[in-house]
Amino acid sequence: MYAQRLHNLPPYLFARIDALKSEKLSQGVDIIDFGIGDPDLATPPHIVDALIDSVRNPANHHYPSYLGMKAFREAVASWYETRFCVCADPDSEVIALMGSKDGVAHIPEVLVNPGDYVLAPSPGYPVYQTGTLFAEGIVHTMPLTQENCFLPVLDDIPRDVCKKARLMWLNYPNNPTSAVAPMSFYNDAVAFAREHDIVIVSDNAYSEISYDGYRAPSFLEADGASEVGIEMHSLSKTYNMTGWRIGMAVGNAEVIQGLGTVKTNVDSGVFNPVQHAAIAALTGSQQCVADACAIYQDRRDTLVSGLRDLGFSPSCPQATFYVWLHVGDSLSFTAKMLDEAGIVVTPGVGFGTSGEGYIRFALTQTTERIQVGLERMQEIL
Repeated sequence: MYAQRLHNLPPYLFARIDALKSEKLSQGVDIIDFGIGDPDLATPPHIVDALIDSVRNPANHHYPSYLGMKAFREAVASWYETRFCVCADPDSEVIALMGSKDGVAHIPEVLVNPGDYVLAPSPGYPVYQTGTLFAEGIVHTMPLTQENCFLPVLDDIPRDVCKKARLMWLNYPNNPTSAVAPMSFYNDAVAFAREHDIVIVSDNAYSEISYDGYRAPSFLEADGASEVGIEMHSLSKTYNMTGWRIGMAVGNAEVIQGLGTVKTNVDSGVFNPVQHAAIAALTGSQQCVADACAIYQDRRDTLVSGLRDLGFSPSCPQATFYVWLHVGDSLSFTAKMLDEAGIVVTPGVGFGTSGEGYIRFALTQTTERIQVGLERMQEIL
C-alpha cells in the first residue's frame, strides 16, 4: 500500500534502538543508555521563564511566521556576529527552523532534481541520506576515515559525480566521530564548490559543546562561503532544548529563500513563545553553556580513561558529547553490550558503511552511571 519511496528508506537507526531498549526495560533490566544524543541536563531556568512569560500573552497564541519572527532572526544574526564574526542580513540570510533536522530534511527538496547527486559523509547523520531519497536524488558517500582525521578527501570524488552533484553536506564538530575541521578544510571546500557549482550545507549543531579551550569555527567564516552555501544550527544541544524544536539556517540568500518556499508550502513556523525563549538563550549570559561543557568534559574524561583501562584506544574529543570507539564488529559488540550488560550504545554502521567497526557513546549519563557502565563492561569483556 505504501509508495515505493518508503520502501527505499533504510530503517531509522534511533527508532530501532528505542525498540530494543524498550524490550529490555520491559524485562526489568537496568538500562544505561549511551545511545541517542539527547542531553540529560535541564534547559536553563532563564530560558524556561522566557517561554512562560511569552505563553501568557494571547498575542502569541496564533499562527507563527513561517520564516521566524523578525526579533528571532535578528537575535540569530547578532549571535553569529558575536560568536563567529559572521555578518548576516536577518531579513534575507536567516530563517527559523523547527530544529535543524527540519532544515536537513527539506534542503534536498530545494536543490535536488531526480537523478542529481548529493555528497554525504559516511558515517553521518542518517537524515542527510533519507532527505536525498525523498527528493529522488542519488547519495554519493564521502568516506570519513581515521587516517584522514575523519575529513572527506574531496579529490577522491569522481569527476562524473561532481558534474551531477547539487549539494554537499559537511558536519563539524562531527556526529558521530566527534572530529573537528580546521579553517583550511573549509577554504578548500569553498573552492571545490565554486569549481563544480555545488551548494554546501554545513551542519554546525555541536559548535558550542567543546573542551580544553577549543572553539569550533563556522563554515561561514571561510572566504566566499556565503556565496556557495549556508549553515544550519540548532539550540537543541547548546542549551539543552532538544524537545523545544528550534534552530536556524544562515547564509546564502537565494538558498535561504528556497528553503523558505518549501517550508511555507509543507510545514508551519516555530511557536512564538519558543522563539522568545530562544531569543533569551541567544542574547543572555552564556555561562549556562560553559557550565554544561564542564559537566560533559568531566564525563568525557571519566569514560575515555575507563575505556583505556579496559584496553581500548579512544581519542579524547575536543567537541560534541560523543566518544567514537573502534571495537571490530559494531553490531555484535552493540548486541553484547545490551544483552549482557544492559548498556545501550549506537553501532557505527548505522551511520553508514564507513562507520562499521565503531560504536558511539553519548555523554548523556552522569559520571556515576558512566562508572557503573565501565564496571559492567569490565565484567563481560
